[in-house]
Amino acid sequence: MAEFEYPRQLRLLTGGDFKRVFDKAVFKVSEQPLLILSSPNNLEHPRIGFVISKKNIRRAVKRNRVRRIIRESFRLHQHQLPNVDIVILARRGLDQLENPELHKMIERCWSRLIKKAQKAHRNS
Repeated sequence: MAEFEYPRQLRLLTGGDFKRVFDKAVFKVSEQPLLILSSPNNLEHPRIGFVISKKNIRRAVKRNRVRRIIRESFRLHQHQLPNVDIVILARRGLDQLENPELHKMIERCWSRLIKKAQKAHRNS
């Protein structure tokens, strides 16, 4: 049975981890208020990190809500996602989405990321 935990090793923790994704982003998935950058890692699992600035989402409560919803979705989809490091970039307007809309959007993003990774894997 698959475990759906969110341990420390599933997170991007250091600035170097984030820099590696920004410099070598292989897969980019974009929705209007959200950008996902990812690059392959040498681990057996995906990792995730967030860049949600005060400039784009003013209130800490709203930043935390967005982070919590995306983190939960990642936790549930971690076994389907490829072995990549993922950075979630929030843009203006993301905090305006209701919870169900945000859930649907992140689901679409995960499926597009999975398809792009599978296509790249087939071509290599």
